[in-house]
Amino acid sequence: MDSRTLKDTVYGHLARVGKALASPVRLEVLDLLAQAPRTVEDLAREVDATVANTSQHLQVLRGARLVEADKRGQHVHYRLADASVSHLAVALRHMGDARLAEIDQVRRAFQAERGALEPIPRAELLARVARDEVTVLDVRAPEEFRAGHFPGARSVPLSELTARLDELPRDRSVVAYCRGPWCVLALDAVQMLRAAGFVAAHVEEGVADWRAAGFPVAVGA
Repeated sequence: MDSRTLKDTVYGHLARVGKALASPVRLEVLDLLAQAPRTVEDLAREVDATVANTSQHLQVLRGARLVEADKRGQHVHYRLADASVSHLAVALRHMGDARLAEIDQVRRAFQAERGALEPIPRAELLARVARDEVTVLDVRAPEEFRAGHFPGARSVPLSELTARLDELPRDRSVVAYCRGPWCVLALDAVQMLRAAGFVAAHVEEGVADWRAAGFPVAVGA
């Protein structure tokens, strides 16, 4: 094999990954699977697509070796192939934030419409957690929390937040997080908390960001 053949072969295989990523739906699917394994039915509801269409997208991702699947009873559960896929998705998002001004404009406009304050930087959150000054809420679904969460965070899914406000201490601020900077669950949680009289803010990074940065992530209930 000469060098030209080697390069054509290797870059050809890498291009399969690029083709698999060339879909908004498949990128969202990877983002969701970075939170926790899911069935095709769960993914279809999240991405607002039919089960058949979502299944086709999953087959493309499987063909590029980005996701794997296990059958449990009557359902097939999909998961990321390994941590490198999550890191790839985070790196792609960071590149988009850095190079595509349109992404930042859309996100800021959306947050402004909701009256969102600037997010707390990760370093500040870590410092406040170390000083035991803040309550950290994970407002994602329970299965996502069990798959990985910030150490010390409380699992309070957004759908349960109003009913569980009495569980939260009022003598300290509350910081909510969800799946990352393009997830709105934390923004909605902050609005609800402020309306109830809490001092609240959100942090943009999600669990996938923390893993990619090498920070510890807790697993389990």
